[in-house]
Amino acid sequence: MPVMKQEYSLWDILTSLLFPQKFILLSLTFLPRTILSQPSLLLPWNLPLLKSLWFTRFWSFVGPQVRENSSALVIPLLSGHISRGITHPSPIHPPLSGTVLEIGPGSGMWLPTLSQIPSITKIYGVEPNEGNAASLRQTVKTAGLEGRYNVIPVGIEDLEAVAHIEKGSVDSVMTVMCLCSIPEPQKNIKMLYEYLKPDGKWYVYEHVKTFDGELPGQGEPWEPKQPKWLGWYQSFMNIFWPHFVGGCEMCRDTSKYLLQDAGPWQEVDLAQPANSPWFQTMPHIIGVLTK
Repeated sequence: MPVMKQEYSLWDILTSLLFPQKFILLSLTFLPRTILSQPSLLLPWNLPLLKSLWFTRFWSFVGPQVRENSSALVIPLLSGHISRGITHPSPIHPPLSGTVLEIGPGSGMWLPTLSQIPSITKIYGVEPNEGNAASLRQTVKTAGLEGRYNVIPVGIEDLEAVAHIEKGSVDSVMTVMCLCSIPEPQKNIKMLYEYLKPDGKWYVYEHVKTFDGELPGQGEPWEPKQPKWLGWYQSFMNIFWPHFVGGCEMCRDTSKYLLQDAGPWQEVDLAQPANSPWFQTMPHIIGVLTK
């Protein structure tokens, strides 16, 4: 399937460059109403809870729009129809199957999609945010996944001790727009790799640092390559971004953590989505990695 080159206007470029500021301002509008709902959140010892509730309230508003905007990529990814960033009419990879580890499901925006994949036998939804975990349990019922979907309200580092999930027992790992905010990403991504069985697959859709070099460990250039100044701009915006977007990091080198630090892969099928513009402040990677 050919990838069509697109031409972009100055307005397209400016809109992309201003996206972080607009998103931060939108998030900020949810802070006063969060405080008004529970004024005691302003007490110093309640600030972590304030940040959590603020982001939960904000994400409940923007999450459905994020899902709508990304469904055209995520749904084909989870069903095995994406390769080298291109959506194919026939599957290139197997769909999610067997025991699935979904990291950072939030309130469960992808559960309706997961409920339609018959090859999945069990799902562990790893969601340490208390507010999201409560909403996730309700979404499990709504999606008809009771008995198949287990909400795990702890971090990745506690999966074995608390949830009793054994290393090397998982068929599929699913990370969709979540690795940007996990703590200690190198350590935790390597830990997730260890939970995969040999031949297990990791389905990835994440925003990452700007692309100005080669695919880590592969010796192949990222396409499209992005200018150095865009990386500097992204780094500047990242000074503010995590404080307004639930600890999300714009400049996280997730590609390197997956491809060089996690462990060896039999097959790497990872790319930018087809027709990604060079001026994105939030570039993405998408694909399937086979252990």
